[in-house]
Amino acid sequence: MGAAARSLAVRAAGAPLAATSVLWRFSRPHTLIGTTASILGIYAIAASELPGMALGDGLGDLALTLLAGALVNVYIVGLNQIEDVDLDRINKPQLPIAAGELSLRAARRIVAVSAAAAIILAWTQGWVEPVAVGAAMAIGTAYSSPPLRLKRFPALAAASISIVRAVVVNVGVYEHFAASLGGRPELSGVPGPIVALTLFVLPFSFAIAVLKDVPDARGDRLFHIATFTVRLGPRRALWMGLAALSAGYVGMAVLGPIALPAAQPWVLAGGHLLALGFLWRWALRVDPSDHDAVRRFYMRVWLLFFLEYALMPAAVLAG
Repeated sequence: MGAAARSLAVRAAGAPLAATSVLWRFSRPHTLIGTTASILGIYAIAASELPGMALGDGLGDLALTLLAGALVNVYIVGLNQIEDVDLDRINKPQLPIAAGELSLRAARRIVAVSAAAAIILAWTQGWVEPVAVGAAMAIGTAYSSPPLRLKRFPALAAASISIVRAVVVNVGVYEHFAASLGGRPELSGVPGPIVALTLFVLPFSFAIAVLKDVPDARGDRLFHIATFTVRLGPRRALWMGLAALSAGYVGMAVLGPIALPAAQPWVLAGGHLLALGFLWRWALRVDPSDHDAVRRFYMRVWLLFFLEYALMPAAVLAG
């Protein structure tokens, strides 16, 4: 085999791996992992709270719910990248479309297939999941696309992210498991752990919405997107996010054991205070004017988001 043939063979063998890498980065892995962690954590809480359900029941249903969640996630973040190509070339040039690794035509196909597959899959899982999927996709569309393009308005942008992450995911997924695995075809009362988790994730999601824009001020300013960072400056926006996160952690550590007497109080209070300690340890080392440092801090905040969906189920199951 000649050198040219060997080179062609190597490129052909590496093509599927390269395509997988592009699709993985297109899906924004931290958001995809966050969605997966959320569904797994809510499943564990449902197994503890629903009388007709135990941990290990309905694993097939869980797998399909995870798949539907992943498809919705790809639709939302993919649509955002399609609408923000020029903006991403400044703020996030490493993303596949902005970097020229994925064409707009291919991206639109991925987004369309993800949306269609999510809707079809949801309709096979009872009536609750289609409502949650539809709500998440509608809010994600309004966030990124004209004519609404809610991301232009900081309060509405933060509210969009918070509603999807806190309410649609937590309450919607729990109600789905209650209907499909807990034998409750009608809407059931939302148990204390899900209420507490929702109340905690509301300020957490708000903080994510604020912090994600801190490193992106240059492009947002050029494209007239009035984020909190553009309006207030990076330092104030960073402290706004930290204040929201701290309020959530202190509230859960102090009020969680009182509101959730059946949960293990030491896991609930101690776990959240420990997470708060890590948050501030990282935060005090961040220079708001250093875009790379803020971006690394933002990704560490996502680690705490993942942790929450292990911490709350652990407190519930241990109780």
